[in-house]
Amino acid sequence: MAVIDPQPAASLADEGARQMTICNACRYCEGYCAVFPAMERRLIFDRHDMGYLANLCHACGECYFACQFAPPHEFAVNIPQVLAQVRTETYRDFAWPAVIAAAFNRNAVGTALTLALCIAGAMLAAAGFSGVGILTLTAPDGDFFKVVPHAVMAGTFGFVGLFVLAALVVGGVKAWRSLGETAASALRPAAWGEAIADALTLKYLSGDGDGCATTFLRRSQARRYAHHLTFYGFLLCFASTIAGTLYHYGFGWHAPYGLFSLPVVLGTLGGIGLVIGPPLLAWERRRADAALFDRGHDRLADALIVLLFLSGLTGLGLLVLRGTAAMAVMLLLHLAVVMALFLTIPYGKFVHPLYRLLALAKYALERRRPPAHTLGGD
Repeated sequence: MAVIDPQPAASLADEGARQMTICNACRYCEGYCAVFPAMERRLIFDRHDMGYLANLCHACGECYFACQFAPPHEFAVNIPQVLAQVRTETYRDFAWPAVIAAAFNRNAVGTALTLALCIAGAMLAAAGFSGVGILTLTAPDGDFFKVVPHAVMAGTFGFVGLFVLAALVVGGVKAWRSLGETAASALRPAAWGEAIADALTLKYLSGDGDGCATTFLRRSQARRYAHHLTFYGFLLCFASTIAGTLYHYGFGWHAPYGLFSLPVVLGTLGGIGLVIGPPLLAWERRRADAALFDRGHDRLADALIVLLFLSGLTGLGLLVLRGTAAMAVMLLLHLAVVMALFLTIPYGKFVHPLYRLLALAKYALERRRPPAHTLGGD
């Protein structure tokens, strides 16, 4: 299958508009996902329309294998790939601060791993200077705070969390404005309810019902299940942190917690999801036709898969090794990987749930309005 080479942003929007114009004339794929009903409400496609459609696309692949104008046809229509390229551009356009996004996009996997190693090294050095013998420290009771004091851990991750939240808010506001929506239109609970339900169930990741079309003859729900394992694994880990915070500050119950306590159970289930889901995503992508993907988008996906997998693996390793001499080093490695993951959220593939949710909300709002059919969309 022919693969479209990455293009400069200016020509990328034009190429996307060219392909969507062909699709709008054909309309054979209108039943596959939300992209095509949204497309039919437009006569021409500017860069904001393309960003909207790109983040609405779930890359199920159905339209590519159904298209009579796909390569090697001279029209060279490849909607999943061109929208993946546009989607990557939106991550850069909406990111704040932009300089961090530029560095991350140059080498996503290398930057993510280097960041994790630097954080781990800094933690090891700080522990050494403070007199904590990390390599010999044993905490039979599994008390993490003998390695990293609670105030230090909570303060560091609290600061990082606030920075990431600020970056996501700025990016989300930019994305919402790019969609042509206003603050008033954001106050529509019915549209948000529909968008959240579609996002949580991955409604548009099942193609026409048989799953993603990863090759011409293969349909499978495996990619959808892998996304569920990954996403809900992360949410369970986050819920574990919230539960631990509630235990500590709300009830005065201090860590370490028992194996059957809520924070440990949630963290364990989440870690299992992160150990299974990301590798399955990587495996499904390797099995799929390369024509469906964009190399730049893949690099961001690789970085996210690596960090999520390492977060789950080191978290489960920490559970197994707590109370042993290896606990302290494993704890610092786990904290470093998790902090690297959080720091890269606004700049890589992890931000796509936010922009996809906004696109789904825009789609829900559009369906409640009469078609405008004005130049450039709504």
